[in-house]
Amino acid sequence: MTAPGRWQALVALGTAATLTLTACAGTGGTGAPSGDAAKKIDVSTTIPNDPVTLTLAYSNDPPTQTLIDGFTKKHPNVTIKPQMTPFNDYVKSIKLSMSSDAAPDIAQYNPGAMNSLVPAGLILDLGPWNKAYGWTGKFPPSSLEVLSSDKAAKQFGTGGLYAVPGGLSVVGVYYNKKMVKEAPKTLAEFEAAMQKVKDAGQTPLSLGALQVGGFHLWNALLNVTGDVDAYRSWVYGKPGGTIKTDAAKKASQTLIDWSKKGFFPAGASATADPDALANFSKGKSAFLVTGNWGATAVEKELGADAGFFLMPTASGEPAKVASGASVAYAISAKTKHPNVAAAFLDYLSSPEAAKIEFDGGFMPVDTKAELGAQGLRGEIATAFTPVAQANGIVPFPDYASPGMIDKLTPGIQGLLSDKMTVDDFLSSLQESWDGHHGS
Repeated sequence: MTAPGRWQALVALGTAATLTLTACAGTGGTGAPSGDAAKKIDVSTTIPNDPVTLTLAYSNDPPTQTLIDGFTKKHPNVTIKPQMTPFNDYVKSIKLSMSSDAAPDIAQYNPGAMNSLVPAGLILDLGPWNKAYGWTGKFPPSSLEVLSSDKAAKQFGTGGLYAVPGGLSVVGVYYNKKMVKEAPKTLAEFEAAMQKVKDAGQTPLSLGALQVGGFHLWNALLNVTGDVDAYRSWVYGKPGGTIKTDAAKKASQTLIDWSKKGFFPAGASATADPDALANFSKGKSAFLVTGNWGATAVEKELGADAGFFLMPTASGEPAKVASGASVAYAISAKTKHPNVAAAFLDYLSSPEAAKIEFDGGFMPVDTKAELGAQGLRGEIATAFTPVAQANGIVPFPDYASPGMIDKLTPGIQGLLSDKMTVDDFLSSLQESWDGHHGS
């Protein structure tokens, strides 16, 4: 699929453009734009010379402040004030602030918040700026798909574009080169390598199943065991989508089998993600499945002994898909400076921003940027780039419904402890999906 947008192209890439339109961020279910969602906007790629102040709300930290500094250095008349809220409080906080009279101009996108903000018309459909700036040629298509939705925010990969990414991520397998001489090429080789480590009296794979690490591993297996289109349909909320597939059954059974073989620590279900990362980084296991965000900690401890590969396929062919996400930003429907906010979003796709994003621990939005990366980060970039360029980054499974994470985490724990069957696990996920999507 291509990123959405109903407006005709305005100009060739890199020139200024202006278009007067009625911006409709949402209807609130009434058939008419709600609140400030309907207003005339002269869409332009030119930043005015007058002083402009924007506020930007975000959670935790991609290199947000550094990106702000890079943009405002290019446009010294623009001031962007960051407002950081811890992750655990962000969804509630952003719902309240975006509804207030003092809404931030730009807000970090979060699916848990946007499923109410989009229908309420509180964030703008970015379609006109998408066309004006040519974002479909600047951002990876898969990164825009997952930030697009219908006005009810129930089906993704369709409808309006409500955010653009400011940094990408990818989940893969870290390995300790002192314990494993080379990266496994097939899923069978990966399993054999873990068995060899186990036979040597060491821990094959660190796992933090108390939080998201468990379903990251499950998702990585799912990506290489079946038809990714079926998974995309389910996580995007397409009619008829289901997770009760042969691929999901195989991935779930593999997790059970690996647990029974002793590939994970006995206390994996009570281990948090940071602890699993720390255990691997200190040489207590041969493998760890997590995202590129763990690279800094791993490099600090293991240095040149750390390596990275995407979950291998059964056939040994290079992986075509990988789980990932983006740190993305939306524009408030209440902003007085939508064009300046859109210019900041466009800056996120620049080669300059790519370096900032990569140095900050994320994969760059500009997947063709020359990063000069070496060592572990070079291996991550080498694995990530062809998959991202081929539209192969798929969303995490908790994206499928607002309550999905509450099914995934205990469900994975149930699989690891052999207290939940594969069918019961997948049925619990589908029940959450059906409850949200009305099937």
